[in-house]
Amino acid sequence: MIGVAGGVTVGAVPGLNGPMAIALAVPLTFYMSPLMAIAFLVGLNKGSTFGGSISAILLNTPGTPEAVATTFDGYPMARKGKGLKALKMALYASVSGDTFSDLVLILVAAPIAGVAIKMGPPELLSVTIFALTLIAALESASLLKGLIAALLGVLVHCVGIDPLAASPRLTFGIVDLQAGIPLSAIAIGLLALSEVWSQLEKPLHKAESAVVLDPDLPKEERSISLSEYLAVGKTILRSSVIGTAVGTLPGLGVTIAAFLGYGAAKRASKTPERFGKGELEGIAAAEAANNAVVGSNLIPLFTLGIPGNVVAALLIGAFIIHGVTPGPMMFEENGQLIYGIYAAMLMANLFNLVIGNVGLRIFARVLSSPRDIIYPVIIFICITGAYLTESSMFSVFIMVIFAAAGYLMKKFQLNFVNFIIGFVLGPMLELSIQQTLTMSRNNPAIMLQRPIALGFLLVTVFFLWRVTHRKKEPEKKG
Repeated sequence: MIGVAGGVTVGAVPGLNGPMAIALAVPLTFYMSPLMAIAFLVGLNKGSTFGGSISAILLNTPGTPEAVATTFDGYPMARKGKGLKALKMALYASVSGDTFSDLVLILVAAPIAGVAIKMGPPELLSVTIFALTLIAALESASLLKGLIAALLGVLVHCVGIDPLAASPRLTFGIVDLQAGIPLSAIAIGLLALSEVWSQLEKPLHKAESAVVLDPDLPKEERSISLSEYLAVGKTILRSSVIGTAVGTLPGLGVTIAAFLGYGAAKRASKTPERFGKGELEGIAAAEAANNAVVGSNLIPLFTLGIPGNVVAALLIGAFIIHGVTPGPMMFEENGQLIYGIYAAMLMANLFNLVIGNVGLRIFARVLSSPRDIIYPVIIFICITGAYLTESSMFSVFIMVIFAAAGYLMKKFQLNFVNFIIGFVLGPMLELSIQQTLTMSRNNPAIMLQRPIALGFLLVTVFFLWRVTHRKKEPEKKG
């Protein structure tokens, strides 16, 4: 419940987002039980995904990137005096989409894990290559820059002790680097501190013209009736399916789901001309789609140990902190924890519904929080979180270095999401390569002799060809 409330608050503030909050919160979960820690982080993620719609509707400024599509109809509706009605539709659609994807996760994760557990090192290597390529292409405007960022993440993972030779590598004689670079310090630096530095370039006291919620409006102007909800039920279901499918594939991202859901609703509508002018169906379509990604992006994490987005990558760090290795074996070794997480996810949806209904006006007031108070607090939390990672100031220095790196990566349009996921997938990639070469006696041709591995490699090549071909087409037309 605390995670959901904190997530909604963070999501409502433009410039702050869920991954930033989770990166800061992971070190705070050191002293919690594994189930309590993951439940808290999942609550943060669910709350922040909905929270982004608050500023999108009232300020026309999405609190989170995935709430961009919500501004199309949310803000025009708020300008008509129906801001509270728009917020409640966003809330109900968010909870509906989120619950749908959670149920899909619960139903399909264990069967997929049963298949994944039978895969050998060559198959895991091909899946990892496919995931890295997919994420690099879809999370970044440039395939080359996306691959560079992902491979830099893999390279940074290599800092520390070589697991095969048991000798230091890339440590440059620095003893503190022999244990490797902690994920928490990297995540806090790239996601939180670098974002604060970027925001500080903007005027701190810039006036925002938020729409004021009027509590004295008639009930039908500030609430959603059952008939209004059922009227957009088909749209919510369609967007939930779209968001769930998008979340299952690594790299597609929450923002893509929101735009796909909104576009599908507009195409299916009998009155598409009303979209963009304050249509409840447009708000429902965007919010159901982007929230449906929250549950389904855990499917590749739980079944293969592959993070579908940056939030899942941070959850891997939290799992590892508590001695749990994400992947198919998790169902056998930590079955009770898995089903505890399922229950926590469904409870978080209920808390999201209750807290959202009760506190919408309170969360709306968060928009007026002065930035010159928020950012120093975030910087303090960044330093504290980085220190807690290793109880060492060295982690704080690492955080500052990666904050500067994240700031520069934004300037050069290198996606730090690819970097973090490359860092997280580094151990799996390295281990799969070592095991594949060992079992094949250093013959990489084994990848072409295993049907599943060959299939994933062919899909990767085809995907790369399609991406590069599609990006050349506009140039030819021009």
